[in-house]
Amino acid sequence: MSKHKVSPATIARNKRAFHDYTILEKFEAGIVLQGWEVKSIRAGKVQMIDSHVHIKRGEAWLFNCLITPLLSASTHVVADASANRKLLLNRREIDKIMGRIEQKGFTCVPLAMYWKGTCVKVEIALAQGKKVHDKRQAQKDKDWAREKDRIFKKAHR
Repeated sequence: MSKHKVSPATIARNKRAFHDYTILEKFEAGIVLQGWEVKSIRAGKVQMIDSHVHIKRGEAWLFNCLITPLLSASTHVVADASANRKLLLNRREIDKIMGRIEQKGFTCVPLAMYWKGTCVKVEIALAQGKKVHDKRQAQKDKDWAREKDRIFKKAHR
């Protein structure tokens, strides 16, 4: 069984974001969806691996988030699986994100998609790209923590 349990409300996680970026600040955003997209999300047909957030004309947009349409859900609508989707944020949050993105080295990435009541929310984060040596160090730290846990568990048997 894995150490990190995904709650039933979690739809999808962008695990790669934690590997490629240093997360600085997190935000919760709503997302504008069509009916067939909601059905596909309920079925778990979401991939967020290469997705990212851009601010255009004062609005936040989610790019490259793949929501695969169900065959039975969108019979009368031409479904675009990789369409750009609008994120719903407060003006202050958008201004804060836009100010940091304009600085060199900062970006905004989605971390997770989850249910909050009957609404779909996207957790986005201001992030800074990791260098190769940072990734190596993070992997070493993770391995050491795992080894420590094994030693501790063995000692207390």
